[in-house]
Amino acid sequence: MSALPQLKYSINEYMEMEATSLEKHEFYQGEVFAMAGASIQHNQIVGNALYLLKAHLRKKGKCQVFPSDLKIHCQINSLFTYPDLSIVCGKIETLQKHKDVVTNPTVIIEVLSASTQDYDRGRKCKLYRDIPTLNEYMIISSMEFLVEKYEKQTNGAWLLNVYHREDLFTINSIEIQTIDLYEDVVFDQSA
Repeated sequence: MSALPQLKYSINEYMEMEATSLEKHEFYQGEVFAMAGASIQHNQIVGNALYLLKAHLRKKGKCQVFPSDLKIHCQINSLFTYPDLSIVCGKIETLQKHKDVVTNPTVIIEVLSASTQDYDRGRKCKLYRDIPTLNEYMIISSMEFLVEKYEKQTNGAWLLNVYHREDLFTINSIEIQTIDLYEDVVFDQSA
């Protein structure tokens, strides 16, 4: 991610720019960052997760999964971003007149790459946890068999669990085996 030249943008300036841009940009506290493309492994994992979640959520009927073209906004900290996957349960809430900006995700999933892993695990993880409706934040590595799941507890604290190749875990009460997220993925041995 790299910042655009102007020092600070208003939310309205960002929204106008994003509406006509061919690239996706993240916004945080007046700064706008171009979002990088993704590797083959990253896209395979996103596709596998989308397929697994869509099949199960269709049966539940109350939740929908969205790929990375859906913009999420956290009003508490001003973040606008495009997670790799997001799940919204119940009625979809949007940002005022902006019907392409959702404010109530239940689950957010990011797929790590070497260039984004520190941000996704650190600052972005903290920013996401400010979203009142968020119950789960998942991080899936594109470099190894590794899933990290942050889950909001009833007391508001966040619990981290780590899963490896053969482990079972749940996303929004859907049981998934880690290995299924990595179907057809061949890791880059030079990384």
